[in-house]
Amino acid sequence: MATLNVMEPLGLTRHRRWEDIVSMILGAAIIVSPMWLGVTEMPTMMAVTALVGAAIVVLSGLEQIFLRRWEEILSLFCGVWMVVQPFVFEYGGALRSWHIGLGIAVAVLATLELWQDRNRNLEA
Repeated sequence: MATLNVMEPLGLTRHRRWEDIVSMILGAAIIVSPMWLGVTEMPTMMAVTALVGAAIVVLSGLEQIFLRRWEEILSLFCGVWMVVQPFVFEYGGALRSWHIGLGIAVAVLATLELWQDRNRNLEA
């Protein structure tokens, strides 16, 4: 499981399972965020948010089974999209802040995972 190697700073130089689990939790939070915050008057935004959140959950689940770079790259794109989405669909308030924050968290985790696997021989 996720044990820290004393010789590594924070143990973040190797891909850990907890990173994928946190990404799945972030994806689930993205899915429920419009309903949780009571913003239901924009069905297109809700549908896109649900699709992106579901994609993050599925990609993070796949990363636990098959570790491939394309999964992490797609997770990074999903995180970046969540940061950009409030400006594309022109909504604001708390939901904008949540989506930007959740998107940054997903993108940072995906970037960390890409960095951790930089020297591994993985299929594209």
